[in-house]
Amino acid sequence: MALNPNGYRSSQFGHYYKAWSKRVNPVMHMNHKACDKMYVDYAGKTLSIIDKDTVEIKEVQFFVAILGASQYTYAEASMSQQKEDFVTSVENAMRFFEGTPAAIVPDNLKSAVIKSSRFEPTINETLADLAEHYQTTILPARAYKPRDKSLVEGAVKILYRRIYVNLKETKFFSLEELNQQIWDLLDAHNSRKLTGRPYSRIELFLEDEQQKLSQLPQERFEIKYQSFATVMQNGHVQLSQDKNYYSVPYQYVKKKAKLLYTKSTVEIYHKYNRIAIHPRNYKPYIYTTIPEHLASTHQFVALWSAARFIDWASSIDESVAEYIMQIIESRNHPEQAYKSCLGILNFEKKVGKERLINACKRALDFKIYNFKTIQNILENNLDHIEFEQEPDQELPIHGNIRGKQYYN
Repeated sequence: MALNPNGYRSSQFGHYYKAWSKRVNPVMHMNHKACDKMYVDYAGKTLSIIDKDTVEIKEVQFFVAILGASQYTYAEASMSQQKEDFVTSVENAMRFFEGTPAAIVPDNLKSAVIKSSRFEPTINETLADLAEHYQTTILPARAYKPRDKSLVEGAVKILYRRIYVNLKETKFFSLEELNQQIWDLLDAHNSRKLTGRPYSRIELFLEDEQQKLSQLPQERFEIKYQSFATVMQNGHVQLSQDKNYYSVPYQYVKKKAKLLYTKSTVEIYHKYNRIAIHPRNYKPYIYTTIPEHLASTHQFVALWSAARFIDWASSIDESVAEYIMQIIESRNHPEQAYKSCLGILNFEKKVGKERLINACKRALDFKIYNFKTIQNILENNLDHIEFEQEPDQELPIHGNIRGKQYYN
């Protein structure tokens, strides 16, 4: 006042400043349509739980969601504001409301908005996936524009008085225990009459808003994580998170692939096109293979099994099937016999069914079970000798035949 003796004093300054601010910065009244928007935010002050094992006090976040028209409110505690916890809380709110609003209005936290913009903010990919799953949209509040989310900020203040104050002195030893207490107090809040009105939030919600919300999808949302890999020569990509492998069509060998995985599925993309989908397998170093993904030669090998070779041999003759069974049983592991079985059965194309049958009968009589035995019988035309005329001797000595004593 010494410098400006004719200036306004504080009361007059406040009066004229208020009149000026109304003139240059008018506040638009927000009309909220039923089921139009759900506003979500976190309270500035946190709650806490006590770890039973370490007795460590852990801070937890206080999440709030409110429907615009009825002001029906949902709240819960979560471990963090990270995208996994944030998306779960948003989904829990929609499940609580038993319907999906036309839009979800979050603040500009990183779990919702990667990059703020007045005209086209970049939505977090996980939140965008949630919106797609629930057939809704994300409309972030403008940065530094608190009036865009004044409804939820007002709800946070009210819940602070009605819920937070009643909890801060109580000790909770789990998130579930804390949330149960929050929901009990929340029921009382939603059932309380609105100021100056003869109805409560839940009454207004049931009468005006519940039936207008879109129907919830049957399946809950699963968060997608991503990984990148190059398709290996064997037609599989590795999911590094679990250290296991998933097949893709063989045409994509050596191509770059993007893996999107949830708790239950693994989707594989190449240049934005999905080329494979598999159920997720958490056991490490396991190959999950769809036979149609393999090249034709690889498909044939992949289908090798003891039962397949025995069935193939049975279609030729019982003696051939018996010989194949003896080969498989004589090995420590069935797969050790597969190439021998394949070589023997392929003789049908080379020498004909009758010669192969006779060769197997003769080899069964010798009780020597390997590919070389059948090969030597056919090369030496021993399959043509009648059994009754056959001299009482074993196979001729040959460098490639180990003899039956080798298998004793």
